[in-house]
Amino acid sequence: MALDETDLDALVSVAAAILDEAASPFVSGHGADSAVQKKGNDFATEVDLAIERQVVDALVSRTGIEVHGEEFGGADIDSPLVWVLDPIDGTINYAAGLPTAAILLALVRDGEPVAGLTWLPFTGQRFTAVVGKPLFVNGVAQPQLQQTALAGSVVGTSTFDIDSRGYFSGRYRIAILERLSRECSRMRMHGAIGLDMAYTAAGMLGAAMNFGGHVWDHAAGVALVRAAGGIVTDLSGKDWTVGSRGALAGSPGVHAEMLDIVLSVGAPEDY
Repeated sequence: MALDETDLDALVSVAAAILDEAASPFVSGHGADSAVQKKGNDFATEVDLAIERQVVDALVSRTGIEVHGEEFGGADIDSPLVWVLDPIDGTINYAAGLPTAAILLALVRDGEPVAGLTWLPFTGQRFTAVVGKPLFVNGVAQPQLQQTALAGSVVGTSTFDIDSRGYFSGRYRIAILERLSRECSRMRMHGAIGLDMAYTAAGMLGAAMNFGGHVWDHAAGVALVRAAGGIVTDLSGKDWTVGSRGALAGSPGVHAEMLDIVLSVGAPEDY
């Protein structure tokens, strides 16, 4: 489907209204118990499931574009045009009553995020962007990210289990964090990669690094960071795609320094 900038802006406007509607049940369900056990220690709350149903129904009826959601799947991620939804980013935070949780929505065209929306209902922050145009925070256009240095930046990193044997093993992760700590004393683990990427796009974080994750964890943030003038790759330095394992997002200077650190520890399979 061919879309010009006017079409994308209109779609983002419709999607923003839909996420505003979803913010009310998101806030009222804070602290919800697990409803569905997922892989490992992950789970979905009843609110995840309800919000995904609500947002999917609204997006399909109002935009005519199908949705790929975290909880129920849906349209193929390789569709020419598809919404990608994470109804609650930071589910464990959300269930614990922490405010560090978000709703993530991206519009992906031919495998590339072309628009992103990240809603943080507990802090009242709304991040929107169409790639190639400015990042907006609560409707206000933001300046492009400038060249900055890692040493003075706050960096968001994902959580880890030292005994994990996944593709990015615990020992690989700790090797990166150990080296990173020598260059940056301001690391933060918020437990919500979408939040980290939105804050990176807005310049509050210099970079965000996630070991793993899925397309719904990253797609919205990729659009936001790229619109803001930042860089998003996988952990090997290749441009992030919907099939990437992990993500490294940052302002131009910080991303380069972070990538050097990641590459310096060797390949994940060495661990």
